[in-house]
Amino acid sequence: MFKPRGSNSSFTKSATLSLIAILAAACSGSGGSPDSPTANPPPIAASSCIPGDPATAPECATLLIGMTDAEGDIVSYSVDVVSISLERAGGTTIETLPSTTRIDFAQLTDLSELVSSTLLPPGVFVGGTIQIDYSNAEVFVEVGNDIVAADVIDSNGNGLGLVDVRIELAANGHLALTRGQAAFLSVDFDLAASHSVDTSATPPRISAEPFITAEVAPVDEKDLRVRGALVEVDVSNQSYDVRVRPWHRRDGDHGPVTVNTTDETYFEFGDRRFIGDAGLMELESLGAGTLTAAFGTLDLTNRSFTASVVLARDSIEGDMLDAIYGNIVARSGDLLTVKGAFVVNRGQQARFHRTVFVEVGPQTQVHKVSDRDGSYTQDDLSVGQRIFVFGEFGETFASASIADIAPVIDATNGRVRMHPTHLTGKVVDVMTGQLTLDLRAIDRLSIDQYDFAGTGMTTDLDADPDAYEIETGTLPLNAVSVDRTARVVGFVSPFGMAPPDFVGHTVIGHDQIRSAIGIGWTAEGTTAPFISMQIDGLVPDLSNPDIGVRHHILIGRELVDLFALPTAPSIGPSSSRSLYSLHEPGHVELFSDFAKFLDELNLRLNNAETVRSLAAYGAYDPLANDMDARKLVIFTQASD
Repeated sequence: MFKPRGSNSSFTKSATLSLIAILAAACSGSGGSPDSPTANPPPIAASSCIPGDPATAPECATLLIGMTDAEGDIVSYSVDVVSISLERAGGTTIETLPSTTRIDFAQLTDLSELVSSTLLPPGVFVGGTIQIDYSNAEVFVEVGNDIVAADVIDSNGNGLGLVDVRIELAANGHLALTRGQAAFLSVDFDLAASHSVDTSATPPRISAEPFITAEVAPVDEKDLRVRGALVEVDVSNQSYDVRVRPWHRRDGDHGPVTVNTTDETYFEFGDRRFIGDAGLMELESLGAGTLTAAFGTLDLTNRSFTASVVLARDSIEGDMLDAIYGNIVARSGDLLTVKGAFVVNRGQQARFHRTVFVEVGPQTQVHKVSDRDGSYTQDDLSVGQRIFVFGEFGETFASASIADIAPVIDATNGRVRMHPTHLTGKVVDVMTGQLTLDLRAIDRLSIDQYDFAGTGMTTDLDADPDAYEIETGTLPLNAVSVDRTARVVGFVSPFGMAPPDFVGHTVIGHDQIRSAIGIGWTAEGTTAPFISMQIDGLVPDLSNPDIGVRHHILIGRELVDLFALPTAPSIGPSSSRSLYSLHEPGHVELFSDFAKFLDELNLRLNNAETVRSLAAYGAYDPLANDMDARKLVIFTQASD
């Protein structure tokens, strides 16, 4: 997101690593907010829990660890997470990750990934360490209308290897886990605030200074994916148990999890689709060991995970068929071009590919996720649509417009599953039943990556990204207005049938779109970063000569220079649950109370500490020129 002085870069992704601690058989929770201490937590009773011994499970806590990401211009960020260890009061540590897990954070834009479920003795946790191995990192960024591999370096310009990132819990916000109670802990690995992208270099360079913040209850809640091997099904209780296999692992055991279902849960097993208990009974017939993936929500009230969608067998990428997922960026006849695709070959490590070609035909089975009865063909696959493709990899070939060898997946006798697609752009026009956007991005890719030739009924009617027509039906449009950013979720119209170009199922107005403000000062920092520091907000001093080239607001995918605004924006507290943090080398202090955050910031500035950078996330109102920040990170350091 933020760029060093003299570089040419834009906002990067923000990755979140959510640790959610749930005590087994718990019905009520404990644990404090960052600045409302667990100073007097209930006493921790002696425990006979033995990690790894199922016989002592009732005496143990269960720690669920999930990972997620947010959108930006990093297209792929694959690294190996080697270890996630938690530290108890007294100094002992417990490892919670059974084995090294490779994660592409950029693929987790809209959901979290469960990576571990570990039985632990109850106790008080005061911090920990996450070890990340960058030696085989694969990172790609957008540069113009291309996707380019980038180098990840440290602040001295050296390549990264094993990096230990400290998990800091505020002294008055330690996590207390007690038998029979539940607690939640979210740990954020914020790429946006701690990575700088320099696209002027060849290859592009990403400067990384990873840091971790932790909170008892996550501020940002997303859907969770639980992937694992089936253990057993309990139809009467509408649930099933799995042993977790995160990301695209084909083996391993990262712990047990129960997945709850409802009468509305959608099940898909290849070309067979079910609703509710019929899906559970079919899942039971598949037998133990069947690989499954569930998508749903983790209820913080009753501490249970409930799936809205369950996939199994050859609906799982790379299990029984080769698979890719990504967005169609162009189509010529029955040949689809997918950029920024994630490829899952049977028997090989899943990995990112800049470009993949997909062959479809009349025998290709096409359907929409969660639509059991809809009838679709290859003609429904148009430019922009997010797809999962199941087929067989065959030849590879190079194209004059492609710098690397592009794999080809033959889906002429395979399947394509269409997923909801996310549009971001500035509103051009609003009328009953229709919204017109000046598109900035479709899902993770900027609009420069897409070629809309052939999408219209005639050449003149091909989709125009500057005036992209969206059918909204009876959806309320009162939250959107002309010249303001909006987001729409839905499905692309069939190829050759535009207009409309898109059918929207959800419309999100500018007030609900997460925006980001980024400001950077010189490496030495400044002792006077703000012209005002009041309880209603911080107002940065844009006349400060120590400001570098980082002075932007990102609204959806629209980048606004702070210097172009009439006045500096105010960054204030949100009325909803929020997290404010002060980061200095080796230490993070966390606050949920903005007044206490301000007191500590004032104290540091009065003690001659300097501010190096700021990252704020929340809802930005351009009319009032202020942001209600749900997250605010300020980097400080002691002055020389």
